[in-house]
Amino acid sequence: KQWYQRRVRGRLASVIAKQLLNGQRVVVVRCELLNVSGSFYRNKLKYFAFLRKRMNSNPSHGPFHFRAPSKILWRTIRGMIPHKTQRGMEALNRLKVFEGIPAPYDKTKRMVIPSALRVLRLKPGRRYASVGRISREVGWKYGDIVDKLETKRKEKSAAYFEAKKKLNALKAKAEAGA
Repeated sequence: KQWYQRRVRGRLASVIAKQLLNGQRVVVVRCELLNVSGSFYRNKLKYFAFLRKRMNSNPSHGPFHFRAPSKILWRTIRGMIPHKTQRGMEALNRLKVFEGIPAPYDKTKRMVIPSALRVLRLKPGRRYASVGRISREVGWKYGDIVDKLETKRKEKSAAYFEAKKKLNALKAKAEAGA
């Protein structure tokens, strides 16, 4: 299953966590397009407050502050799973998260989780922020590269879809003529 785009991060994470604990394999794509409720500035301040939390004597011992949107979502999901138990570790191993849509998953069907849609969950007029934008502000360096690769993928996908439409039209014409 694949879930992506314009979802509220926490709501999506809770659905994914439950699916993982039930034994389902989950692949999440386009993590940079996830949303968080609240204004961008407020969310940025919250993330900077999180960045200040570190081990005083040796910061390399953690906590680790991931900047990539996929890792931010992964950590959110990890917080909803008993990740220190065997069952939780196995559940987390069934999860894959990506920015953009990498090669094997661009050809598979994607799913929508209505209970996590921003349009259905956030009141109109409420502020929200993109996880991708927050990540860029706090040090994620690969946003432009992901955008470029996504543009290329969308062009290829559009060309494939046009060819498929023509083929279907020809099939329909042949069936009507026969």
